[in-house]
Amino acid sequence: MLTEMTPPAGRNWRRIAPIVAIAIAATIGFFNRDAFSFQTLADNREQLLAWRDSSYVLAACGYVLVYVVVVAFSLPGALMMTLAGGFMFGMFPGALLTLTGATAGATAIFLAARMGLGDALQRRMDASKGTLTRIRDGLRASEISYLFLIRLVPVIPFFVANLAPALFGVSLRNYVFTTFFGIMPGTVVYTWVGVGLGEVFARGERPDLGILFEPHIIGPILALALLSALPIILKHLRRKGR
Repeated sequence: MLTEMTPPAGRNWRRIAPIVAIAIAATIGFFNRDAFSFQTLADNREQLLAWRDSSYVLAACGYVLVYVVVVAFSLPGALMMTLAGGFMFGMFPGALLTLTGATAGATAIFLAARMGLGDALQRRMDASKGTLTRIRDGLRASEISYLFLIRLVPVIPFFVANLAPALFGVSLRNYVFTTFFGIMPGTVVYTWVGVGLGEVFARGERPDLGILFEPHIIGPILALALLSALPIILKHLRRKGR
């Protein structure tokens, strides 16, 4: 009987191992978050530019790889990485490199969460009629709209937007599509800030990271969020009318 029980336990451990690794890495990263600080970027700016100038392709690939690791393990450095992308590579290809790394990292954590927790949560929702089931049904009815909405609304933490869809069984294709294009507005804004870091460093100042919430910036992003929510609102009104 013990022999028969062992393989399932082993399989269960292999399934949750990625989630455990992410949790451990995120905890370590939280206590070492100064490694991805503005001061670290300022202190190493000359070395980064020298690396870029001597091995541009290698520097670009290295940047994307580090971004994937930061996002996949929920390390607290995505914003500084985006600034570094603009500083090192300019608006283009800086924004494209950031979008590639962020989307790949988000996809990795999505697949890890689905492998470790998705099936168990799915069975629980299928057996219940509570709030989780209603959220799942609403998400499935307007999947792309919901996914775009959680990407575009700035108050939703990035790691929550990465994990939550996996737990509700959304399509991987829709997840990747909405992640890449949904994070594009914020990525472009902070890459733009990163492009001007050379002057900021020269003055010994810090960049204005609150620029995303300036009316002329946040207004169009919220308009996109409202546009994404429009199909959800219309479906709700039609259902209410019936």
